[in-house]
Amino acid sequence: MAIQRMDNVLIVVEDLDAVIAFFVELGMEVEGRGPVEGRWVERVIGIDDVRQEVAMLRTPDGHGKVELAMFHRPAAIITAPRDAPANTLGIRRIMFAVDDIEDVVARLRGHGAELVGEVERYEDIFRLCYVRGPEGIVVGLAEQLR
Repeated sequence: MAIQRMDNVLIVVEDLDAVIAFFVELGMEVEGRGPVEGRWVERVIGIDDVRQEVAMLRTPDGHGKVELAMFHRPAAIITAPRDAPANTLGIRRIMFAVDDIEDVVARLRGHGAELVGEVERYEDIFRLCYVRGPEGIVVGLAEQLR
């Protein structure tokens, strides 16, 4: 077998506290948070003189994880428009299954989130939407219809 599982997705952020609050409101749980630096991380990521703070969050079922990293040194680099459209190359969003899409959207708005488009129904299977949160992070929400 080539892989065992997908372990996590990394998002580099400027305001770690705000992004943690956004994902906690979504329903994720902070698994750990702390500094990461030293020669081992420099060798892994290919950047010298690294100092960052990292937070690991997990979904309530324990299977999905999002790693957030805030670089103290060297400074993070912005390579694309923050509010890039869905057809921009690269990773565009992370999708989460939710129980009540309207409730989740309302709670995330309290953290500055906005709908990218609209909440839409896909046949009799899902209600779906994209939400843009802090720092332009886009999450997809999918509510399975019963």
